[in-house]
Amino acid sequence: MFAEPEFWVAVGFVILMGVFAYVGVHRTVLTALDHRSERIKSELDDARRLKQEAANLLEEYKAKRASAEREAQDIIAAAKVDAERIAAEAKGKMEDFVARRTKTAESKIALAEAQAVADVRAAAANAAVTAASAILSQTVKGQVADDLLAKGITEVREKLN
Repeated sequence: MFAEPEFWVAVGFVILMGVFAYVGVHRTVLTALDHRSERIKSELDDARRLKQEAANLLEEYKAKRASAEREAQDIIAAAKVDAERIAAEAKGKMEDFVARRTKTAESKIALAEAQAVADVRAAAANAAVTAASAILSQTVKGQVADDLLAKGITEVREKLN
């Protein structure tokens, strides 16, 4: 037994453990382990707190996002309503503009037509007067011819104009 190296290793181990117990190494090791345990517990508490803050922040941003989406939908709906209203107003203004332009064009056409009729009547009267004066001047001579010619020209002008 005393000659075996395992025995002396065991004796040395027991003596070493006794010296460690006398010096108080176990208290130092336990204190170090307790400090480490407290530090790990503190880190875990911080991690839980940070996780909770992150979850709260995530919920807050989800709520803000939902609110922004609702607001965007409201803006889009309002823009559609405004666009429809503007389109209806533009259509009404365009129809009014077309109606006024049509009325103006029709009145210009009527005026041009009346002017053309007046021009045709004047040209016909002048042609009739010229023809009548040429015929009468060739067929009738003297004072009677001059009286008849003047009277005829006056009557033709009155009837045609």
